Amino acid sequence: MGTSKVFFTNLRTNPSSNMLDKLERLVKRAGIEQISFKDQFVAIKIHFGEPGNLAFIRPNYAARVATLLRGLGAKPFLTDSNTLYSGRRANAVDHLRAASENGFNALSAGCDVMIADGLKGTSYREIVIDGEYCRAPKIGAAVADADVIVSMNHFKGHEQAGFGGALKNLGMGCASVGGKLEMHSSSLPVIDRQRCTGCGICARYCSRGAIRVTGRVAAIDEAACVGCGQCVALCQHEAAVMGEGDTSERLNYKIAEYAKAVLLDKPHFHVNFIMNVSPECDCWHHNDAAIVPDLGIAASFDPVAIDQACADLVTRAPALAGSLLADKFPREELRGEDKFRLLHPDATWQAALAHGEKIGIGSRTYELVTV
Repeated sequence: MGTSKVFFTNLRTNPSSNMLDKLERLVKRAGIEQISFKDQFVAIKIHFGEPGNLAFIRPNYAARVATLLRGLGAKPFLTDSNTLYSGRRANAVDHLRAASENGFNALSAGCDVMIADGLKGTSYREIVIDGEYCRAPKIGAAVADADVIVSMNHFKGHEQAGFGGALKNLGMGCASVGGKLEMHSSSLPVIDRQRCTGCGICARYCSRGAIRVTGRVAAIDEAACVGCGQCVALCQHEAAVMGEGDTSERLNYKIAEYAKAVLLDKPHFHVNFIMNVSPECDCWHHNDAAIVPDLGIAASFDPVAIDQACADLVTRAPALAGSLLADKFPREELRGEDKFRLLHPDATWQAALAHGEKIGIGSRTYELVTV
C-alpha cells in the first residue's frame, strides 16, 4: 500500500485554544468531514475503563466528537463490548454502570451509550472475511449494524498484544465475548512453580475458575482456561507466564482480522490519544504510572498507520522517572528504545501492523502532519 497521512497535535494550549478545540481542529484537518454522516448511525468505539483505572480517555473528548458528528447530521453513540474476564464490564448492566461512573453517559457525552454485544455478550453478527486465522469474526451487533465507525483509542501498553491502539480497540474491543474467546483460545498461560508464592490473586480474579492454589502453588486447569491473560497481568511475581509455543503473534494476527471485519465496507476514522501511556491495558482496575510524557493526539483514516506513528513517537520519547520502565532500567532515558518490547518481551506488537497491512486495512508507511 502507499503512504498514509497521520495528523498530529501536541498538548500545548493558550487562552484562545483549549484541548477540546485542538481536538476538533485536528479531526477536521485530518478530513473527518469528508465522510457523509447525514442520517448515518455512527459507532464511536471507545474504552470506558474499568472502575479504579484512571488512565482512560476523558469523556469530554468523546462529547466534543459526538457534538461535531451530530452537527454533521449523524446519529452517534458511544459503544464498547463486554469483557471475557471477571470485572465490572462482563455484562451490559454492570458495564453501563461502570461507564457512567467513569463519566460516559448520555448527559456528559452528549449521545447515548450502548453495549455492542448485548446483555450477556451474545448479541453479535458473524462477518465473513475468510481470513487466514478467523473465517467469520463475531462482532458486537451494535458495531456491526452501524453505518460508520469512529474509533477513539487510548494508546498504552498491553501485556499480550504489546500495546493497545486503534487495531486492538477495533479488533478485540468490538468482538463479542465469543469472539474474544476465539482470539485468546490458543494463548494459554502456565505457572512457573519456582516463582509462585501461592498468594492467590490469579485464582481470585480468574473468570472461569480455572486456577486453584494448593500447597502454596497455583495450578491452571487447561480444560477450563480460555487464555484471557488476566493472571499474567495481575501476577506480581512473574509466575503466571505465557505457555511455551504460544506467541502473541497469533493473537495480533487475529486482532487485525477482527479489525478488518469491523471496518469492512464502511467509512471509518480513527483518533489515538497518546496520554497517560500506562504499561498495561485499561481493562484492569488499576493503572500504573505513565511510562513516557503525554505526547499528543493523532488522527487518520488509516488504523495501521496511526498505530505505527504512535509507536514511533513513544519510541523516540524519554522514559519517565518513577515509572515501571525507570524501575527496570534505572539511569537510562531509553530514547529510541522499543519501550513496549522492554516492558513485555514476549509480546510482538509489530505482528498486528504487518498483518493489517498484508490484509489490506492500512499501511505502515506514513507521513506525519503536525497541526
